[in-house]
Amino acid sequence: MKAEAWSNDVDWSKLAHPRPSWFAEAKLGILIHWGAYSVPAWAEPTGELGTVDGSRWFRHNPYAEWYWNTIRFDDSPAREHHRQVYDDAPYDDFLDAWKADDFDPASWLQLFSDAGARYVVPVTKHHDGIALWDAPGTGTRNTVHRGPRRDLIGELEAATRRAGLRFGVYYSGGLDWWITDLPVHDLIPGLDIFRSVRKVRPTDAAYAAYAYLHVRDLIDRYRPDLIWNDIEWPDGGKHGHSLGLFELLAHYFAAVPEGVVNDRWGDTYADYLTSEYRAHAENEHGLAWENCRGLGLSFGYNQMEDDRHVLSGRQLVRHLVDIVSRGGNLLLNVGPTAAGAIPEVQRRSLEQLARWMATGTSAIHGSRPLDPGAAMASDEPWVRWTRDDRFAWGIIDVDGAVRIQADLDRVDPTSAVDPSGAPIEARPHERGFLIEIPTRIDDLPAVVRFDLR
Repeated sequence: MKAEAWSNDVDWSKLAHPRPSWFAEAKLGILIHWGAYSVPAWAEPTGELGTVDGSRWFRHNPYAEWYWNTIRFDDSPAREHHRQVYDDAPYDDFLDAWKADDFDPASWLQLFSDAGARYVVPVTKHHDGIALWDAPGTGTRNTVHRGPRRDLIGELEAATRRAGLRFGVYYSGGLDWWITDLPVHDLIPGLDIFRSVRKVRPTDAAYAAYAYLHVRDLIDRYRPDLIWNDIEWPDGGKHGHSLGLFELLAHYFAAVPEGVVNDRWGDTYADYLTSEYRAHAENEHGLAWENCRGLGLSFGYNQMEDDRHVLSGRQLVRHLVDIVSRGGNLLLNVGPTAAGAIPEVQRRSLEQLARWMATGTSAIHGSRPLDPGAAMASDEPWVRWTRDDRFAWGIIDVDGAVRIQADLDRVDPTSAVDPSGAPIEARPHERGFLIEIPTRIDDLPAVVRFDLR
């Protein structure tokens, strides 16, 4: 029987388990792209995934973590940059140049926790195949034996647990440019970006076993609360036999009963769906979904990005609130420098989010969407709604008097208060009410609490 057909012979539904409440209540996670690609830290900031024409994407890739692929095009600006700055040096020179001298996991976790994150997901192996722990089968090509000479995943796991957050792992199961010899990734005529990547990926049983042993080791060492696979799982491992994906996930759920996995394993099993920037928006529905994106246009640190490309604090709050108001989680990526510092332009936005979360957390964590029949979201003025068992929370990004469309039999405008409990003036008006928004701090959206009737 062909390996490609094995997935059809497995009853993946047998892996189904109750979705743990922690994931639905968490709302915000931090993804960390940190690797040898953080040394060159270079990409063209062309645009968000889902907005850039596919014919331009790979040669002008805004993802700095794809640097090794982008410099393989003779006519790409990245290749010219690599020639001029690094004299066409081998990619693995960046692993040896990566020292992580300023890495302080406790300070990272303090920043993430203050910003309201409830789970942290570092990249353990990206498409370049470099492992951030002493992964089986990698020899010395990992951060324990070269470059930082540290178990970076172990240190992040320990710091995350000490901070009281959930710990997850990202693993590139679908791509490994080191262990496999495949053509450069480019757009294939007639296919979109995602299907083009999946056409040029390792699918053999040998690579599937290699990836299996990596993820099995991550499970046994770190007991991650979440596994975030990327680019699918190799077809040669989509089976229920030894070293197969079914066996791997069954082992995971036995070891971590409250664990969850994403939807990027191919047509097999998922606990929740994902979108990325503006791509795969069709997945933003149902009981469990997550949007992932960088603070900027790249996941890995990109020295070419500045304030024009990175979400401001206000934009970040609005993006998070919009996702939560529609029932999703946000997995927000941070891309540290090679030394291990959080770039200042990213730090500023996270610190602004932390200031907003200091009073707005009740509208986010543990909340769920408010029925639009009770109160309407709008873009002009910008208004979003969440709720808990007792209250509705209006998140409003405007100053002065605002007219809100609402059902007054369900939302009581006379009960309006700010997060401190101070009353806010609101009165019935037409098909809703008028509310006077007080002066906002740092131009961040206001949070108003209403009693539910």
